Amino acid sequence: MTDLMTTETTARAAAMFEEVLRRTHLSSAQDLGAVLAEEVRAIGADGLVLYVVDYEQKWLVPVRGPHAGGREVLSIQGTVAGRAFATSSIVEVEVEVDGGHGRRLWLPLLDGTERLGAMEITFPDREESLPQATVTVCERYAHLGAILIATKSLYSDFFELARRRQPMTIASELLWELVPPLVLAADDFVLAAMLEPCYDMGGDAFDYALNDGVLHFAVFDGMGHGLAAAGVTAFALSAYRHSRRRHLGPAATYATVDRALFDEYPSQRFVTALIAELDLSSGRLRWVSAGHPAPLLLRDGRLIKELDLTPAPPLGTRLAATAPLEGEESLEPRDMILLYTDGLSEARRPGGELFTVERLGEFIERQAAGGEPAPETLRRLREAIIDRQAGALRDDATALLVEWRRGGERSLLPDTV
Repeated sequence: MTDLMTTETTARAAAMFEEVLRRTHLSSAQDLGAVLAEEVRAIGADGLVLYVVDYEQKWLVPVRGPHAGGREVLSIQGTVAGRAFATSSIVEVEVEVDGGHGRRLWLPLLDGTERLGAMEITFPDREESLPQATVTVCERYAHLGAILIATKSLYSDFFELARRRQPMTIASELLWELVPPLVLAADDFVLAAMLEPCYDMGGDAFDYALNDGVLHFAVFDGMGHGLAAAGVTAFALSAYRHSRRRHLGPAATYATVDRALFDEYPSQRFVTALIAELDLSSGRLRWVSAGHPAPLLLRDGRLIKELDLTPAPPLGTRLAATAPLEGEESLEPRDMILLYTDGLSEARRPGGELFTVERLGEFIERQAAGGEPAPETLRRLREAIIDRQAGALRDDATALLVEWRRGGERSLLPDTV
């Protein structure tokens, strides 16, 4: 019976996926909720709602669809949907459907490992738990839904507007369009990023790329605040990508970006930065500091040191008389590297005291001890600084956390993967 059930589920799932792929060739972004809800009936479900996460990663916002009417925005903290999102896990609950018993699945919407929201799928007339084959199909369906959200978002503002809980400044519009997704993971590493205040950024940004076994990553902090700072940061980020794609190392990249910024903004604007690359096979880390705070190194979940290095002048000043010093560190399996801008260490805690580098390291240590993966660690860091009573940012706050061979990449995926 189990084999027969699995075979039947597979056949129905194949038809479901085929129809979704066929229909979404010409569908618009706002049609996606309806398409997914209609085709999921092939596997016996009779209700599907998409939720996208807001920019502050506090709320899950329902997306227009046939079953979304009356659905409210859900808090990530303290809800079943939020648990599925925060832990990238599948949660099954019993619900009442039309006066009878039913089962409901909450699934994370994962584009790779980037958390876009959650999917709710309801099965009516069912008291017992769903077969594992059905749960697995639903997880694959949620994965497809996330990919389609990411793809359709390239051509429409529909999902973008759903994610916003307040107006966004022009500077923030510029920088969010440039930075990559907040999460990247592969077999050897996990990378997570945070960019705040998300609706009113001044000049912070981050970037990364995985090329031929080398993870390139950087953070930038443009002088000042607002659109002028965002503009010079955008220029620096683009120059960084241009250098990276020419296969230049950190020191050569520094020199190239420094020259380009000075030529475009002579003696007017500058950008501090931390430019790094990690060889994923050996754990060799190289970096250059352009007037930027030193990265933090955590080993076995404990902060062991700042990666101090005599910094070069900020990008765009052309003050470096010689090539900048390039730092080098041999990482050990399970090491974590934290890059951050000074707005994070200068943030005010609820009592009014500065967050400081030491408290920042202690916070990461506590999350590591609790087994939290990098993306959830940074989401909680944002909550600790901004959302708790009087906590406040004095400047933009950007963080980029990299785990090397810590095994955290598996925790970013549901059990069926």
